Amino acid sequence: LSPSSLKILSSPKAKTLENMTDLRVKSQLEEKENKKFPVFKALEFKSQLVAGKNYFIKVQVDEDDFVHIRVFESLPHENKPVALTSYQTNKSRHDELTYF
Repeated sequence: LSPSSLKILSSPKAKTLENMTDLRVKSQLEEKENKKFPVFKALEFKSQLVAGKNYFIKVQVDEDDFVHIRVFESLPHENKPVALTSYQTNKSRHDELTYF
């Protein structure tokens, strides 16, 4: 799959963002980074349809600290929780959200 298959969502659905950045995803990132994030607020996202869906999400984790996370949502019949599959740290509010 190519980066060009990303779908840009200009007005993110609050419920989708809430689902993709729930406590399970936050705790997965905190475990991988071995630190706690005082803030975990999704600002925007893009999605990619695969055998399920990848979400690329810009998340504010502190006042001036941001991460880009990739979250995988399996197909409904698989009944699996969302999973953090990749992330990029040291991002700014103005960094473009791209495929990674």
